[in-house]
Amino acid sequence: MDDVSFEVGHGEIVGLVGPNGAGKTTIINMILGVLEPSSGTVRVDGFGVATERTRALERANFAAVYAPLPGNLTVYENLRVFGLLYRVSRLRERIDSLLEEFDLKKFRDVKCGVLSSGEQTRACLAKALINRPRLLLLDEPTASLDPATARDIRSRIRDFVALGQGGILWTSHNMYEVQEVCDRVLFLSRGKILLEGDPKTLPQQHGKATLEELFVAVAREPLTLGVG
Repeated sequence: MDDVSFEVGHGEIVGLVGPNGAGKTTIINMILGVLEPSSGTVRVDGFGVATERTRALERANFAAVYAPLPGNLTVYENLRVFGLLYRVSRLRERIDSLLEEFDLKKFRDVKCGVLSSGEQTRACLAKALINRPRLLLLDEPTASLDPATARDIRSRIRDFVALGQGGILWTSHNMYEVQEVCDRVLFLSRGKILLEGDPKTLPQQHGKATLEELFVAVAREPLTLGVG
């Protein structure tokens, strides 16, 4: 990372996009405290990850297709384990509410390892919301899902933001999805944020017809945008 600085506000969905190797997952790992930045600070709801780790991370949560829930535990068991880790009050009620919200009641006692990809994604999102996070980190949350399931997941995530409980940092290679879901987008290339703005208007500001065309330009020829 090279002088990366940004904020995610409450009730805001910020898209973090860029080619493979740009640094998206590295940023998420630094926010989660998995990696320690060599300089700078990471704060979640005002608490520094380096200095107040517990208070910062109890206000965040995370979901990604490459980080599935333990497959030998049932959906309920997984939610209970993570709920206990986050010290969620009235945990049974919270789990029942999430099972209802994500249409998982019929999978309550099914092991996560035998769920379909869409069902696993819903279970992971339920886990990610167990503690009502102030910052929700989603790394390619709809990757490998069919269009109908992906649309359903996007709708459920927007519902979370609409409640005003927190903000979301969302990585995706699907520019249609970013334009539909995100309030703001950050284009990352080689560890730097090159562009930032409204995904619906940013392409035209740089002479591109679509967000996908702008993505290709950032990935292949960042100097032509005058931002390299």
